[in-house]
Amino acid sequence: MEQYLTFASHNLMLFAALAVILAMLFFNLFGHRLRGYQVVGPADAVNLINHKDAVVLDVREINEFQEGHIVNAIHIPQSALSKRINELEKHKSKPIIIGCRSGHRSGQACAMLRKQGFEQVYNLQGGVMAWRSANLPLTRK
Repeated sequence: MEQYLTFASHNLMLFAALAVILAMLFFNLFGHRLRGYQVVGPADAVNLINHKDAVVLDVREINEFQEGHIVNAIHIPQSALSKRINELEKHKSKPIIIGCRSGHRSGQACAMLRKQGFEQVYNLQGGVMAWRSANLPLTRK
């Protein structure tokens, strides 16, 4: 144990870098739980839609949405979500799966919905790109 303390005291920058990397890894793996929402893959999202009557919210911009979206998805762009969040009030008791292109914007939207009191919020891991990669259907209607 004494050798570890000696090593750490002689290599403070290396030890600090290790601490930062470990903190970032922890936040990457468990950050969504700390913020109060869960991450689901495409297969689990399909299960929620089919068995729990989950609502899909697409937060991509209109041009991305028109290129193809999950069937029956509600479209509210991330930039307009704070102004239009009242449109989701009727779905507050249902699970809400939020998706974007790759999963980054939807994480921000998940945090926003949790702050507004939505209990069952899920972030679609990998977004529509992962949905498409899983060969799941998209529509342009």
